[in-house]
Amino acid sequence: MVKRLLSVSLLMLMVSWAVSGSCGIATIACAAQQISSPDLAQGTVITPQNWWQYKNYMPAGMQALFAGAYHWKFPANFQMVVGPSHRFAPPKSYQENTEKYSAEVKIVQLPGGGHSLSGYVAGLPFPRPADPLKGWKILVDEWYRYVPYLICSAPSGYQLSLNDRFGHAAQLRTPLVYRRLSHISDPGMPLTDPQAQGIDYSEWIEVLQPEESRYSQNLTLYYDDPAKPEDVFLFIPALRRSLRLSSAARCSPFVGTDWTQDDVRTGFNGGIIRWQAEWLKNQRILTLITANPEDFGSWSNYYRGVLFPKPSWAKFELRDSYVIDVRRIRSQRPGYCYGKQVMYIDQENYNLYWKDIYDSSMHYWKALIGDHIASPVPGEGMQAETGNLIESVYDMQNGHSSIAISTDPEGGWVHNNQACRNYQGVNYDNVARYSTAAGLAQVLR
Repeated sequence: MVKRLLSVSLLMLMVSWAVSGSCGIATIACAAQQISSPDLAQGTVITPQNWWQYKNYMPAGMQALFAGAYHWKFPANFQMVVGPSHRFAPPKSYQENTEKYSAEVKIVQLPGGGHSLSGYVAGLPFPRPADPLKGWKILVDEWYRYVPYLICSAPSGYQLSLNDRFGHAAQLRTPLVYRRLSHISDPGMPLTDPQAQGIDYSEWIEVLQPEESRYSQNLTLYYDDPAKPEDVFLFIPALRRSLRLSSAARCSPFVGTDWTQDDVRTGFNGGIIRWQAEWLKNQRILTLITANPEDFGSWSNYYRGVLFPKPSWAKFELRDSYVIDVRRIRSQRPGYCYGKQVMYIDQENYNLYWKDIYDSSMHYWKALIGDHIASPVPGEGMQAETGNLIESVYDMQNGHSSIAISTDPEGGWVHNNQACRNYQGVNYDNVARYSTAAGLAQVLR
């Protein structure tokens, strides 16, 4: 019995160390590590009883969920089944743009300690990220990774569940339209949309449910010049007008969830000039990338409480990832909510699949999981990033969680590009409506 108690104590101590933030930017022991573990066999079943054998394939937050160190934890009957790994190469046009333009990309040093880009046209800015600034190059590649130029949800929207430690849950429905207007790499599209007006990327989201928040909208506009701060507009139906939010308010909750403005867009929401990033190691991690989007529209397909996908329809696979430590540049750290964010970014497609978040005192705070579900894009075949996703944020300190699934209860999943021009009778290919501040007021027509 004493030996067993000592073993449990040692286990909890090691988990605590894993999420404590000891692998900081300046920590020599954490730098330049290559995780070398044999591949997991297909069909391997990982449970709360045997997870420790597979910890080398897990981010720190996943280990915490298995170990039960916080309120949010996997239930005793939880199973994660390992399936085959897949490859999803970016579209040919994106690869061609990478080869054609990446050599012209230059890093610009900015006053205050940040960095920007010059010469970027399209494709991956840094196809072989290496020192100097390897970590920052990986972060920039994540921002400019291939995404379809147009992403639109079903008109009934994403489903969101906001949960607390007492078992209370609030349900939201939020349609969205995300659009790349510059640096486009889709066939038949110009590099820059004629309607771009200097905008690189737009993010529009509307609240349909609950009723008291209906027609509220959030629009974020990122500019082609990375050094120009983004604009954030919030449309308030009761006021019948839009409010322009401060670009410094990046810690504010996003439509009342546990995501902040800096977390949406599946984990990293840009502003590359505000960040420094240090490469820590390469690691193979378990993530979900292949599933039928129609299957995850029902909450019954998830474990209760933690709302994690059940193995009956979701098999996890190993992905080679870069692990980077991301922090605000020193001049912008005072007053910022996060001390650091440890990001796990896919080496093939640069999707962010996991993020461990620490508060300003470097205590573990949140686990953010971004399961990007590969889906067909018109004319491009299967792609790793399409807006079809399951994204979760577990607030370990306060016992909150926010879960988003991109499929509606009827099986309506996210569409892309030309398929957005008539999605259940709605034309989402309307730049004036979904990518400009003036378009927000049209919701009341």
